[in-house]
Amino acid sequence: MSEKNRKILVTGGVQGIGLGITKLLLENGDRVIAADIDREAGEEATQQFNSDNFRFIPADVSREESVNRFFKTIGDDFGSLDALINNAAIADPYNTPVEEMTLEEWDQTIRTNLTSVFLCSRGAVSLLRKSGMGCIVNMASTRAFMSEPNTEGYSAAKGGVVALTHALANSLGPEIRVNAISPGWIEVRDWKKSSDREEPHHRDIDREQHPVGRVGNPMDIAHLVKYLISEESGFVTGQNFTVDGGMTRKMIYAH
Repeated sequence: MSEKNRKILVTGGVQGIGLGITKLLLENGDRVIAADIDREAGEEATQQFNSDNFRFIPADVSREESVNRFFKTIGDDFGSLDALINNAAIADPYNTPVEEMTLEEWDQTIRTNLTSVFLCSRGAVSLLRKSGMGCIVNMASTRAFMSEPNTEGYSAAKGGVVALTHALANSLGPEIRVNAISPGWIEVRDWKKSSDREEPHHRDIDREQHPVGRVGNPMDIAHLVKYLISEESGFVTGQNFTVDGGMTRKMIYAH
């Protein structure tokens, strides 16, 4: 596919990591469709980018009817897609001990963080095949491989994203390549909509947990997304890439 003027769908594309991805792809000359549940953030991003290459579509990616509706809009208005970035997710909103977690709480986390990846990938397949060589990038997490207490739903969902990635790569290849990224600690407080934005502050101990000496930012992830949907990564599929400043390779002891 051409490296310019590609049509790329980014779910959760108007805040946090998704906003960084959207920004870099627009700077690259791509056309970006951002599907997000937050209308306020979407309207703010529309004003921020002020570009004919940016389109915000309100959507709840955890709901099949919403996903089907916005893919019909994309098909009608754009005809095809070159790449899908399954980025939309929620952090575990409950932090509930497992013995107290309700099925509804579990289901919400799984629907938003895992089922959405299936729904959006399924919806995008026919549009990606029209491009000749489409790409999917799924946003997993280092929580697929390591955990804190009371994050069962989030960790299970992100582990499922990693497994779903290699399954899709085998099912959809060679026409569509599918890869995943597992971010570590990515600071997003200064990448939120203005009503929620905060100036981040990191302690020395926060930086020292990372062999690179700092916490990550959305652009660290965006640059890898850009590579994974480029022709240069044409021999890469079914893989998960950990981007965490080396944190998961550092043994940390309390002294």
